[in-house]
Amino acid sequence: MTVKTAAKPPFRADHVGSLLRAESVKTARKRFFEEKSIGREELKEVEDAAIRDVVKLQQDAGLPVVTDGETRRAYWHFDFMGGLDGMEIVEGEANVKFAGVALTTRPVITDRLDFPADHPMLDHYKYLASVAAVTPKISIPGPSCVHFRTRREDIAPAEYRKDEEKLFSDITATYRKAVQAFYDAGCRYLQMDDIFFAYLCDPRQRAERKANGQDPDFLIDRYAQMMHDAIADRPDDMVIGMHMCRGNFKSTHAAEGAYDPAADAIFNKTGVDIYFMEYDTERAGGLEPLRLLPKGRKRVMPGFITTKTGELEKLDDLKRKFDEASKYADIDQLGIAPQCGFASTEEGNTVTVDDEKRKLDLVVKTAEAIWGGVAA
Repeated sequence: MTVKTAAKPPFRADHVGSLLRAESVKTARKRFFEEKSIGREELKEVEDAAIRDVVKLQQDAGLPVVTDGETRRAYWHFDFMGGLDGMEIVEGEANVKFAGVALTTRPVITDRLDFPADHPMLDHYKYLASVAAVTPKISIPGPSCVHFRTRREDIAPAEYRKDEEKLFSDITATYRKAVQAFYDAGCRYLQMDDIFFAYLCDPRQRAERKANGQDPDFLIDRYAQMMHDAIADRPDDMVIGMHMCRGNFKSTHAAEGAYDPAADAIFNKTGVDIYFMEYDTERAGGLEPLRLLPKGRKRVMPGFITTKTGELEKLDDLKRKFDEASKYADIDQLGIAPQCGFASTEEGNTVTVDDEKRKLDLVVKTAEAIWGGVAA
């Protein structure tokens, strides 16, 4: 597999990954999944064309890294999880609650977990790499997602119900195989969206876990260990990013609270190289947790630019926020990215394609103004 030789991460300008879906894709997915009026190959052709367009959009903005915009997915997480051995995605009663919105899609564990050699997102990455002129990146849900998002009553294997450590162990092993499989497919920049570190900083979410007999602080440390062990054996030339936010569905959120309860685990126990952190509203708390970022090559991308609304942030305001952030972390260990993706689900946020373009342009302009370039 040919590997891109463009600039290597970490970058000063980056983005979380998902982009607004083209109308052609929305129409084709409806025709394929609901109306059954086209075949998978025709759907793929529409998706391929849309991916070429979003790659151009990112490259035209001057970004040193591109994604496929998650164009082939309905959800940022469930599509990946549904492709694992031993896991299915079903519809049923409300499971995930956002501000005023409830989702009914949920994962169930039907058998022992494993990562299949033919997971579809391996080919998704290969296609992205074939059309990208700069570094290609793919994002997948982190290992905590499999545990946090699956209700106890939706876990079928008796060994998992009897011994939760067995479940943690199999999740870790599954992700260890996934990391190697993406590397073998040519991927050198893999992002894992482990947003539940941020969820477990939310007083309401913590109370819910306690009510279910779970210790939220134990989960934070256990999730960090899963991430660490899943990526510990990655080759030296593979970079791992991790995104953390408080939910993103049609511009709504599901959690709030500062990073303080999880900051030490995030920065010092996961082994991750690059941290994408939501910081667009007061829901994320202050910048003080950045003081726990260890000196060295690790990098934080504070998400001062929101993807939930189209209002464009001012460059001078962003500069002031980085002045504040630099009180807690070395400015050379910082970069800029939006707070989240623009379309964590295929429905997208309440922003337009023009808003999306202007936000990505601003990411690049901010990096150039503060660090003198996007790939420094």
